[in-house]
Amino acid sequence: MTDTYARTTADAWRNWAGNVTARPARTVSPASVDELAEALRRASEDGLKVKPVGTGHSFTATAATDGLLIRPDLLTGIREIDRTAMTVTVEAGTPLKHLNTALAREGLSLTNMGDIMEQTVAGATSTGTHGTGRDSASISAQIRALELVTADGTVLTCSATENPDVFAVARIGLGALGVITAITFAVEPVFLLTAREEPMAFDKVTADFDQLVAENEHFEFYWFPHTGNCNTKRNNRSAGPAAPPGKVSGWIEDEFLSNGVFQAACSLGRAVPATIPSIAKLSSRALSARTYTDIPYKVFTSPRRVRFVEMEYALPREAAVEALREVRAMVERSPLRISFPVEVRTAPADDIALSTASGRDSAYIAVHLYRGTPYQAYFTAVERIMTAHGGRPHWGKVNTRDAAYLAGVYPRFGEFAAVRNRLDPGRLFANDYLRRVLGD
Repeated sequence: MTDTYARTTADAWRNWAGNVTARPARTVSPASVDELAEALRRASEDGLKVKPVGTGHSFTATAATDGLLIRPDLLTGIREIDRTAMTVTVEAGTPLKHLNTALAREGLSLTNMGDIMEQTVAGATSTGTHGTGRDSASISAQIRALELVTADGTVLTCSATENPDVFAVARIGLGALGVITAITFAVEPVFLLTAREEPMAFDKVTADFDQLVAENEHFEFYWFPHTGNCNTKRNNRSAGPAAPPGKVSGWIEDEFLSNGVFQAACSLGRAVPATIPSIAKLSSRALSARTYTDIPYKVFTSPRRVRFVEMEYALPREAAVEALREVRAMVERSPLRISFPVEVRTAPADDIALSTASGRDSAYIAVHLYRGTPYQAYFTAVERIMTAHGGRPHWGKVNTRDAAYLAGVYPRFGEFAAVRNRLDPGRLFANDYLRRVLGD
């Protein structure tokens, strides 16, 4: 027995937001692909279901299991950088923050990314993590190949030319097809982005939404419920020079206001909901306009220390403004008190079967509530609006949809199911969440 298996445990598991818990029968941290395959064999012999887990940043129970929990802590690091193909191959358990800094040292970068970089590369891609982009899509869309250990212990490499049917679905696989052990991403020479953050009225940003998306490589905005105020962010490539935020001003904006003061405001709002509209008006005016230029991951990402629960839906891009206005109207006529901003981002269509942007240009509307705040009434009301527009829920964020609904909004749903049936006919990687969203 190796040291890896000697450290097998059966501790309870909890996700980042604290809204999902599980007590696996055992947890292992394999240090190699061979050890992983052996762990799957043992689990199958013992009648245990298997789920890989990352850092727990999903708000759904996609990684929860009462069987074997696979932690990727020892499957980390860069395997290879290919400067001819302009790719990097990285172990599945590598946190995005470590990948980003390692690539920067090599003068390289991913093209686009989300605003949180704590997740492992496998966890982020398996659930469809994305940023915002007019032309550049999610992290999963930047995958050029991946290595997958299937239910029978086979190590499968897939790409556009090798096992292409698996590649078409496994880039966002929800942990339903096997355990990813390595991912090859496309990279490019590191570049500079200029970020322009600016307050803007709700009516103006929604009226000019199409123009703002068209004119900027990366556009997003946040609307503060109970107000007519938004904060916008435009990221565009720059010739430089680099001009990062000053240490003091950056700390005030990103730590003191966006985390420290916001944490206190959320705590007060949870304790005394009647204060939330007044807090929202103050919060929406606290962040001032600023412009800065830096390498991509320092512009795309930001620290998120205030814990929350989130639901996000992808809509056809042309439906986003109408849906957001409906959300605003719903909040205004309801007794709800919403302490967190609503986030709006975009993505171009991609070719991944279960991508929320599969086959259509998309806009994302994300709603959040501070951890510990009852969220069901708000999320249910928002979800009703999103589904009326053919919305697709983010796989790693709170939703109540089932396989029957999802098969109707994903034209390639059956393609995913067929590959799953072939790779995992015995449903070794199943759990309650996957049974709901994928069926059995």
